[in-house]
Amino acid sequence: MEHGSDAKGLSRLVAARRSLRASLERSRALASALDHAGPRLEEIQHRLPSLEAAVRPIRARHEALAAAAGHIDRAVGPAAAVLKVFDAVHGLEPSLLADPGADLPAYLSLLQRLEEALRFLSENCGLAIQWLEDIVDYLSDHCLADSRFLALLKSSLESLKSSSVPLDGGLLLAALDKLETEFRRLLADHSYSLPIAISGDSNAIAIAPSALPVQVIGKLHAILERMKANDRLDRCIAIYVEVRGAIVRAGLAALDLGYLEIKLSEFDHVQSIQSHIDKWAYHLEIAVKHLFEAEYKFCTDVLEQAGPPDLWTGCFADIAAQAGILAFLRFGKTVTESKKDPIKLLKLLDIFNSLNKLRLDFNRLFGGKACAEIQCQTRDLIKSVINGACEIFWELMVQVELQRSNMPPPDGGVPRLVSFITNYCDTLLGEKYRPVLTLVLVIQRSWEQKKFQDSLLIDAILNIMKAVEANFENWSKGYEDATLSYLFMMNTHWHFYKNSRGTKLGELLGDMWLREHEQYKDFYAAVFFRESWGKLPALLSREGLILFSGGGRATARDLVKKRLKTFNEAFDDLYQTQSNWVISDNDLREKTCQTIVQAIVPVYRSYMQNYGPLVEQDASASKYVKYTAEGLEKILGSLFLHKPERSMSLRPRHSNGKVSPAVLTRYNSSPSVT
Repeated sequence: MEHGSDAKGLSRLVAARRSLRASLERSRALASALDHAGPRLEEIQHRLPSLEAAVRPIRARHEALAAAAGHIDRAVGPAAAVLKVFDAVHGLEPSLLADPGADLPAYLSLLQRLEEALRFLSENCGLAIQWLEDIVDYLSDHCLADSRFLALLKSSLESLKSSSVPLDGGLLLAALDKLETEFRRLLADHSYSLPIAISGDSNAIAIAPSALPVQVIGKLHAILERMKANDRLDRCIAIYVEVRGAIVRAGLAALDLGYLEIKLSEFDHVQSIQSHIDKWAYHLEIAVKHLFEAEYKFCTDVLEQAGPPDLWTGCFADIAAQAGILAFLRFGKTVTESKKDPIKLLKLLDIFNSLNKLRLDFNRLFGGKACAEIQCQTRDLIKSVINGACEIFWELMVQVELQRSNMPPPDGGVPRLVSFITNYCDTLLGEKYRPVLTLVLVIQRSWEQKKFQDSLLIDAILNIMKAVEANFENWSKGYEDATLSYLFMMNTHWHFYKNSRGTKLGELLGDMWLREHEQYKDFYAAVFFRESWGKLPALLSREGLILFSGGGRATARDLVKKRLKTFNEAFDDLYQTQSNWVISDNDLREKTCQTIVQAIVPVYRSYMQNYGPLVEQDASASKYVKYTAEGLEKILGSLFLHKPERSMSLRPRHSNGKVSPAVLTRYNSSPSVT
């Protein structure tokens, strides 16, 4: 029993020891935990005030909080509305960042909603922030909230007020950029040139701009309206000028207008660029009536509703200037600055006529303030054309008089001045140039505040003709051979008569004036014949030629030989002298030759039939019988033929930079003014 009791006691002791050991271990662990918990408790103790402020920022009695509730509700309401609109703006973002071309009306509707939302935000965000600031101030003034909490709220509100970030995060700018792209696409896709037929070209050239479909114009208007509402209209105008300007330039480029850039130093006289001037007039008409007229309507259709008239007229002016209207005007000015000569007068009248025909179009298309540069250059060109044309016209008579001291043609032909000036004056009096020249003179006289007389042009032409006639007499005195002077006067008077008859110049001069020239021709033809070929028949006199036998026959033979020798010498001398002379008019030449043949050949034939045998039997017959009657007729019929290679007859004269008569020497004997 005792042994059993000891065993139980030992077991209890062992268990107690274990328990004590376990308790000791737990005490040690607890002590260690307490050692570590000390710093954490201190940290918690430090954080408790801030945690307390975060968990319970408002420390006030129920009555004070109830009094602040109304103020808080009034501030939170607008803020909540602003937040709701912000959510709506973000909801529009996917649609506004899509392609507007898919459904432009829907896109513009969404853009308008965005604009309205942004207007609401711009008008109410500041107000909502102000109300929230008032509540924060109220809470602070009444000590209803922790000061640190209120400071944090104030800092957040201040950040909202000073933020430069767009309210929509840049969504509106992105949408407007897409609209600009769509505006460019609509213009580019529907801007192209239509073919029109060009004179002298069997193929049509794409020049005239196409018309815009009504639906496209409507879309462009809608885009411009939104751009204008967002102060982006200038960007669309720049796009319009770029796209449409390229189309107009391409249309003009199809006309091959490289000649417009020709420099004054690249040509000597207007004649060398006559074809360019003719093309210039035609191309200018095409440009104004087909290109710029269409573009003017284009600008009106698209831009007229976008702003004041200066907006779309300025846009049209930019397009016209970029396309090359100023190049046309500069080319015309270059022509006016070239050397003066009679042909230049005709070309200046052509230029003026072209501008005058387009005057109403120019005034309508380029009459606005935006086209001031085009107007200025056009006025300058017209002034230069009118002054230049009048200066050349009034100098014509002076230049004709300057030719008076020149030597006449050595072959007795018609001076080129006569041919040129008669044709030239007839051209000025023709239906093409007379009305234009008259208008030019009227304008120039009005600038000088002088009255225009209807007879001014007629008197000037008559004075030129009188100066030409005065030259006839002076030139005829330049020949040492009087017979050649008679031929010259016959040629010149007949040419003047024949070339003027039935023309506008002839109508002006009148029948009596022209008949005088015809009579002068007849007079000088008779004198020419009498003083030259008319003397030959008398050399074949039959006086003293009585045929006797024996010594009388020998005497007759000697007399025939002597007279044939004298005739041959006179004939050869005349032929050699006159073989280089000319009669310019073929009918007059044939008539003159026929007169000479009829006067000489029958006499020669009869003489040879009667007295030729006396000489032909002689051993030296070939010395005296040089021609047959048929041979004489052939030789005489070949006289006075025109030789195209004959040299110029009028030397160039200059007079202080005025019209150079040298130009008159460049025309053949029967020039035609074109």
